[in-house]
Amino acid sequence: MTGHARISIAAWGATALGSLVLTPVFSGPFVFVSAFLCALITGVGVLLQNLRIPRVVVPIVQLLVLTELLSLFFLHSTMKFGLFPWKATAIEFNSQLVDAMDSINRFSAPLPQDPHLTLFAVTVISVTGFLIHVIAVQLRQAAWSGLLLLIMYTVPAATVHGGLPWLLFIPPAIGYIVLLSSEGRSRLSRWGRRISGVSHLDAAEPVEASALGQAGRRIGLTVVAIAALLPALLPALPEGVLGNGLAGGSSGTGTGASISSTNPMLDMGRNLKRGENVVALTYKGGPSGGSYLRLTALDLFDGNTWQIAPRGQENKLNGDLTPPPGFTGDLSNVPQTTMDISVTRDLRSQLVPVPYPLHSISLRQGWSYDPGALDVMSNDGSIAAGKEYRLTSYDLQPTPEQLHDSITTSAPDRYTMVVPETTPESIKQLAYRVTADAKDNKFEAAVLLQDWFRTGGGFTYSTQNVKGSGMAALEDFLLTSKSGYCEQFATGMALMSRILGIPARVGIGFLPGTAGKDGEYTVRMHDMHAWPELYFQGTGWVRFEPTPSARVATTPGWTVPASGTTTTPTTPTTSEPATPGGKQTAPIDKPRHDPNLPDQTGTAIGSGNWFRNGGGQAIAGVLGVILLICIPWLVRTLTRRRRYLRPPGRAGAEGLWAEVRDTARDLHLDWSDISTPRQSGQWLVSKLPEETHPAARRLARGIEALRYAGDSNLELDLRDDTAAVRQALWVQAPTRRRWRARLLPPSWRWYLSRGTAEASDLLDEFDLLLARLRSLLLRKRTA
Repeated sequence: MTGHARISIAAWGATALGSLVLTPVFSGPFVFVSAFLCALITGVGVLLQNLRIPRVVVPIVQLLVLTELLSLFFLHSTMKFGLFPWKATAIEFNSQLVDAMDSINRFSAPLPQDPHLTLFAVTVISVTGFLIHVIAVQLRQAAWSGLLLLIMYTVPAATVHGGLPWLLFIPPAIGYIVLLSSEGRSRLSRWGRRISGVSHLDAAEPVEASALGQAGRRIGLTVVAIAALLPALLPALPEGVLGNGLAGGSSGTGTGASISSTNPMLDMGRNLKRGENVVALTYKGGPSGGSYLRLTALDLFDGNTWQIAPRGQENKLNGDLTPPPGFTGDLSNVPQTTMDISVTRDLRSQLVPVPYPLHSISLRQGWSYDPGALDVMSNDGSIAAGKEYRLTSYDLQPTPEQLHDSITTSAPDRYTMVVPETTPESIKQLAYRVTADAKDNKFEAAVLLQDWFRTGGGFTYSTQNVKGSGMAALEDFLLTSKSGYCEQFATGMALMSRILGIPARVGIGFLPGTAGKDGEYTVRMHDMHAWPELYFQGTGWVRFEPTPSARVATTPGWTVPASGTTTTPTTPTTSEPATPGGKQTAPIDKPRHDPNLPDQTGTAIGSGNWFRNGGGQAIAGVLGVILLICIPWLVRTLTRRRRYLRPPGRAGAEGLWAEVRDTARDLHLDWSDISTPRQSGQWLVSKLPEETHPAARRLARGIEALRYAGDSNLELDLRDDTAAVRQALWVQAPTRRRWRARLLPPSWRWYLSRGTAEASDLLDEFDLLLARLRSLLLRKRTA
């Protein structure tokens, strides 16, 4: 077996073993999928190298193959002709990575087996394997690949509650040792190569440090430095490190928002808590008082996340949509309203905001709808950003009496009645207790639930709830904290409704927005909202509003129970209805006293102290940037000062000679590192004015005497001559070069390299010290 093939296989084994440390974080077969993809990438690399392909071409081809494999496995529906990754593939890939990062930030390990999380894990492991192959095989620096393995271990070690079992450290360690051994064997097969840093040792030196130990200590030092710096840097990383979507741009100052079709709930939470409050869309028409605009409905709850259930064949938009599911009346008698919607380029969504139930829409090619949810979705990776469309919708206005008399005999599908097995008994008992007065009437029970969330349960609205809507988070929200935002209220009521035997799902979309001139409504990103939809036979899916009045002022008019028991909103009503078909209700209210609620500009309401509300952070950031820019200048200034402060002698003279050399480099003069002092002196004379020639000659001859003459003057003081030569070089340089030499002197980079070399030499000395002590102890023991 050839050396590069041996190292390639060892690199694949190290990656596969290292990926085992992620098993406490992610679920599903991600390890096997990652190992398979890495094996294919490794095979491609070995094949290309056996064919004598140029080394620089191999990683490029491997990266293209990795992109193709990830697309085929996870994003096949977005590929052009089912074979080639395209723009839609990149958009969906970015969207799923953003969803995965948000899930990781919000939920504790182990994470659910969601497609976007599996894609994230496989991508991380595959890219890590690719980089290990490049470092170990192409660059022939296998020792440094241990950094990637260690980082892959430290991430779950820092995030898994209680830490990782110590046994999980063994697989990546074994993989790393095998990789180093393979590389060492390959080196020996080429007659070996002495590791740098110990070349100054005498060949007859009986004590020699271990090359493997040297590499390990260098890696350890680097990892310690990274471990010290990385935690300080991570909190400062902006949200957009991965981006908020690739499609579309924005003409405004906001960064916009991305709404994916894989997990819109996560996108909503991110936009409400951290997104800018830019305009999402505007519309005209529709019911008086505005209309809720829905993106989709989440009907699958597995105990961890609320998702869009697997759907069958979606219908093309080529005319009127199918009738609303569950409605058994005469649709020809139901009034319809027309709306013109204009979506801004800040809303990058593959789901189209529409009212429910939708009757028709002007969008055609590239868009389809689901007959069960009546939501409109892209089928080719297109987004709604920048789209303008006209639609008509049914203005359904069920009466409380109709809903009270409705008898639901079966679920409309196989998802919306499912109560996960992990549902705590305490939540079930709570649902029955809250609705005890409903007397087995489903509508009365739904109204009691809505009333309990809004007024009687002691809940408060706050966007600070970061636990999400999984089962553990809902249990804490319903029984303990009682603080959350629309996600928790909507999912909490949906789950409790299912417990009571009412089919329920969660709608995701936008509140009606703010009315403006000429009947135009403006909807912003912070108007994103979630609400429960409950199913009643004969009427279909009906929207309820459990979110407290701090966010939504009133409930839909049809949720007043037939028995006359009314809800008790905490804010007075006005003459404008807030919901289509609803009674006279107040507009959406965002009270100014709640610091958790943003104002219309997207800025959190604060105390008015500019320094505390971001001014101090801005000043610190500016000062940090200035300090970072000044580092080269500071290094050169301190180095020059130290050189001039040295006493006369060999070390002092060499330091002054180095100062002249660095000054020439800073001024972009062609100083030669291979010239003798005499040759450099002649070069200086050619660059300096005549009055400085004697000083340049004395400086060059003094250095020459110190280096080559045994009886030279060891007390030679060259500081005055150095200052004269340096000043002459500086004065003759153009003003632009002088400023560049002050702010960004090129010579400072040499000191970084020198510092690295000195640290390496220090580690070598440490290796030798340990080896000498070991030899000394073994000698004494033998004696």
